[in-house]
Amino acid sequence: MRDDPGTGGSGPSRSPPGVQPATKKELPWLNVPGGRMRTTLYYGPWQCRREFMNDCQKQCASEGYLLKGCMWLADFKFDWEGSLVLLPVPVQAGSRYGIYHCCCNYPELSPTENATRRKEWEKFRESYREGWSERFGKWPEEGEVSWPGHHIRDLKHGGDPVDPNNVFPAKPSVHDIYNKAYPACYGGQSPWNTVGPDLPYTDN
Repeated sequence: MRDDPGTGGSGPSRSPPGVQPATKKELPWLNVPGGRMRTTLYYGPWQCRREFMNDCQKQCASEGYLLKGCMWLADFKFDWEGSLVLLPVPVQAGSRYGIYHCCCNYPELSPTENATRRKEWEKFRESYREGWSERFGKWPEEGEVSWPGHHIRDLKHGGDPVDPNNVFPAKPSVHDIYNKAYPACYGGQSPWNTVGPDLPYTDN
């Protein structure tokens, strides 16, 4: 999960003309020290903005790989309401984090290795969802069935199955889109091999 410069704050974000509303999930308010926090999830996938693409080029090169594509998966928006400790006045604040994946030309794991990593995730899944819910709000559900956890760097290409920073909840229909788009990103195919707009969606 990375900081998403230029789209911070709790108000509506400016978007280029012609962008479409993102798939959105607003979680319940969560009590935190000094106030309460609400997490709102916006889902792509979108082409990576220039900053994300540049970061991916550096990341792949530092690991000895070539960048094939970059996929902006989601934005997490955090709103906070509370009061200052020294002054009893209400305060509102917000921040936003972009989640994106660098499709370096990582080698694929064997089916056996992939299955082993998936079993690690299945053992870890429930405790991870509980910890995530405590930090960000209740893990989303659809028809009383928990949303799948999406691994940012997928297990097939060596992603860590139990790294909390490598997993986030994805709406089932969006998760299907991710899974279909990843091969094109790793294959260096359009649109994932080119830079997109700074903010490709509307969020209100």
